[in-house]
Amino acid sequence: MKKIVGVDFNEVGKIYWFNPGLLTITKGTKVVVETVRGLELATAVTPIKEVEDEEVQYELKDIVRVADPKDVKQHYENIERAKQSLKKVQKIVNDYKLDMKLLGCEYTLDASKLLIYYNAEGRVDFRELVKALASEFKVRIELRQIGPREGAKIIGAIGTCGREVCCKKHIREFDLVTMKMAKEQGMALSSSKIAGVCGKLMCCIGYESAAYDELRKIVPGVGDIVKTPTCEKCKVISCDYIKQMVKTDNEGTIEVWQAKEIKKIKSSKQKDDVKEVDLNLED
Repeated sequence: MKKIVGVDFNEVGKIYWFNPGLLTITKGTKVVVETVRGLELATAVTPIKEVEDEEVQYELKDIVRVADPKDVKQHYENIERAKQSLKKVQKIVNDYKLDMKLLGCEYTLDASKLLIYYNAEGRVDFRELVKALASEFKVRIELRQIGPREGAKIIGAIGTCGREVCCKKHIREFDLVTMKMAKEQGMALSSSKIAGVCGKLMCCIGYESAAYDELRKIVPGVGDIVKTPTCEKCKVISCDYIKQMVKTDNEGTIEVWQAKEIKKIKSSKQKDDVKEVDLNLED
């Protein structure tokens, strides 16, 4: 058995697992850990727990120490420092006329390295930029290109639903989202309806997919043949999974039913053809 504890580096960030050793760590404890980027402040998001050795798929790093007030103070000073540094980095990027979009930057806990996050359509020549940045900040510089989804998670935004985007609010990791999921949820297959602010398929489509899988066991889909109180064999022409209601065609008469009032006789034989809609949105 091995002891592990999960930590994150940002609110609603990905959970990373470390070895707590002999340290006493509870959920919410601030800790200092060493990563490939250097020393960083993290927050324990799980209590210490024991797992079987085979469940640990890689060698766990030890937590360096429980953070003291000095570490926490340094961390928040670094956040403010990074905000000012971002403005300077943007000016230098503009001076070199580089085609890249800055998303944010952060310092390691000991402020020995400045990490700069950006995205770009094509390859960017950073040789002169890195020299200029190193001369300006007098620390090690690391430029990291990230994708549109990760960029939206860093910046945050309001989604089409009028609420903060899921990746910023509560989704810690990005899962696969497909056009098939969108179709199965009865969504209109147009980019304006299913694309998020990042330009990719909305995370909520994947997040809600399991719930729709369960609802489809209860609610007949479009094209299914059902038995209703007024018809032995009717075809479903539309359905609302959330309200668990369907519309049927009874010899030209449109009728609306609760899913519990009808019984599915035969599933639709329609092909699940979504390849014809090329929106270039999937992961």
